[in-house]
Amino acid sequence: MTKLSVNINKIATLRNSRGGNVPNLLKVASDIEGFGAQGITIHPRPDERHIRYQDARDLKEVVTTEFNIEGNPIRSFMDLVLATKPTQVTLVPDAIDAITSNAGWDTITHQSFLKEVIQEFQNNGIRTSIFLDTNTQFIEAAAKIGTDRIELYTEEFASEYAKGNTAIVKSYTEAAILANEFGLGINAGHDLSLENILFFKQNIPNLAEVSIGHALISESLYLGLENVVNMYLHKLQG
Repeated sequence: MTKLSVNINKIATLRNSRGGNVPNLLKVASDIEGFGAQGITIHPRPDERHIRYQDARDLKEVVTTEFNIEGNPIRSFMDLVLATKPTQVTLVPDAIDAITSNAGWDTITHQSFLKEVIQEFQNNGIRTSIFLDTNTQFIEAAAKIGTDRIELYTEEFASEYAKGNTAIVKSYTEAAILANEFGLGINAGHDLSLENILFFKQNIPNLAEVSIGHALISESLYLGLENVVNMYLHKLQG
């Protein structure tokens, strides 16, 4: 079964919009785990506009499933991850002022840098994943770098699938097959939703984990958080 890791950035955004501690991020994380999710994901940014660095430290004491921290490996982010020691760190090349992640790594250009960063995390017992497009050359370079997993950036899939272009999944299937051949674990995330997750899961061999936040929280406004988590879990068993 593919694991579901719920990104709770949007919960932090709602909390920060009013000040105080409503909704309580730690309680929401615990509740999501209680509803059956197998992981919690956060993506702190330097301006702390949603997840704060202290949230990462506090969540480490609360999360009992897999804890995944995403972000650009600037020094402050690396220090945070090394201090909290999550289950997994996902390296994302997002600009400081980016609204959301919008590209995977060029693992050829940044090979030396990424290799050094990954080795530091792995030496501290933290599983590593690299955010990637479906470019086969970048996947091959990722394997040479020594990462444990890749996370397929699925925005293009989600956008084209919504238009009825189901053939878009072919490049993701081929990328997953290649990654498997190199011994890389496969995660996926960005704009996956209840509408497209089953089709994606059925076409990606050995999909280990999906990280879903924006769609899941938005769907929960209508359907309820516990119900939506279980809807995803049901689809990921398909």
